[in-house]
This record gives sequence, C-alpha cells and structure tokens, in this order.
Amino acid sequence: MTSPSDPLPGLRQCAYRIRRLAVRMGEVQGQGYVGQALGWADVLAVAYGHAMNFRPTDPEWEGRDRFLLSHGHYAIAHYAALIEAGIIPESELETYGSDDSRLPMSGMASYTPGMEISGGSLGQGLVIGVGMALGLKHKKNPAFVYNSMSDGELDEGSTWEAAMAAAHHRLDNLICLVDINNQQADGPSSQVLGFEPLADKWAAFGWHVQRVTGNDLAAVLAAFDASRALADPKPRVILFDTLMGKGVPFLEQREKNHFIRVDPPEWQQALDILDASQPEGART
Repeated sequence: MTSPSDPLPGLRQCAYRIRRLAVRMGEVQGQGYVGQALGWADVLAVAYGHAMNFRPTDPEWEGRDRFLLSHGHYAIAHYAALIEAGIIPESELETYGSDDSRLPMSGMASYTPGMEISGGSLGQGLVIGVGMALGLKHKKNPAFVYNSMSDGELDEGSTWEAAMAAAHHRLDNLICLVDINNQQADGPSSQVLGFEPLADKWAAFGWHVQRVTGNDLAAVLAAFDASRALADPKPRVILFDTLMGKGVPFLEQREKNHFIRVDPPEWQQALDILDASQPEGART
C-alpha cells in the first residue's frame, strides 16, 4: 500500500499498464474477457497500487489484505494487476491460457500466486469473504477482505444471503467491490434481472454504501479510502459504474463485448490507442 501526498499520477500510470497488460494477454489467445479488464482497471489500480497491504515476494503473508476474485472470468484483469504489483513476473504473460500455465483463462487459486479463491461459478465470492472476514476477526488479524464481483452476481441468491450474514456479524473488515457494467453473457444485466435501486437494497441489508463512477480514478480512490477509514461497525460496499472496453473506443462502442474476439491487427491497434493516451512517465 502506498501513501504519497498525491497518489493520482502514479495510479493513472498503474491503470494504463494494467490495461496494456490485459490487451497483450488477449492477443496471446486472440480472445478473452478484455472488455471487463479495461473497464475494471481503475479499481484494480487503486486496490493494488494504493489501498491494499501485501508483500509481493510473500503472497501468503498472514497480514495481507485478501482480494477475492468472485467473477473468475475477470482473471485476465487480475493477472494484469498481479503482474503490475510484482507478484507474478511479466515474462509469464505470454503463457496466458496455455496448457500448464499459471495463468488459466478463469482464475484458480491452486495455480496462481495471489489468487485467493477459484472463482467462476458466480455468487460464491461474497460467501467465502464472509467466512474469511469472520476468521480474521477471531484471530484478531486487522487485515481487510475485498470481494470483487460482477453485477451479474446480483442475480444469485447466495449473494444476498451472504450480505445479510455480513451485516449480522458486523464485519467491518469486509469491503465488497461491485462492477456495474450492465453486461453479462445473456445480455444487459438490467434486462436479464433488474437490480435497481441497488444502493437502497444494500443499505437495507445493513451495509455502508457508496456509488461512484468506476473509471474516475479520483472518485475510486476516495471511495476506497472512505471504506477503510469508516468507524461504523458494518460491512462496506462500493458500487462502481464502469464502461466495458474503457480506453479503447472501438471496443467501448461494441454492442456485445462480454467476451471479445477481434481480428489480429486490432490487438495492436488497441495497444497503439492506449499508448497514445498513456500518462506522462508511464512505462510500456
């Protein structure tokens, strides 16, 4: 966790590099959940570049904050963040999705350093997060548990059972991060199963709620800081409205980009677009 007087310039560079790493991994397989990675990069940049306590050379350090990737298909985004954080060497990027790689297309804890759970079947992360947060409380470990999840997981009953349990046990060490990009495999999330008024629902379940634009780094940073500093003994949720494909206009504008396949030259085009708008001082 870093604490410079103005962390935003460094976080902009971090988010840029996460996006670039994700696109490079997508190019390795010619496909992937790159739209989610581009949209979620700002949240991951703040999580790994500012908010979380961890040791890159000791991913299982007992004092670490736990980051649970409930939406396991976001693994390409998480790998990019883990590479940026120094937990995974960048040289492994070229193995993404290959046989015997530590970077499978869906996140698996048994393969990847820094991957706390094997996500994928949606709606499990928050349940596990409640158990982890309870365990840390019993051990008097001050670490936080972050559960990263998709808006599609709001369709799952287990999510709301876990939300109720977290409030009951006053788990103020649990922070839920919800990506509201309004897309899932079957279409727009709001049409598959409407979830608004979402902030009111989480509040009614006993959570401290914030809702911010997930691609506004300053707002994301402030929301993370507020969640960690809150004195009220209740779990915290941050609802992030994000744009799929953020930073690459021809991907932002796709009607369906839940799983992306593009023509081979378009991968380089996406990298060129990201590089053209990279923050000053960012390395490629």
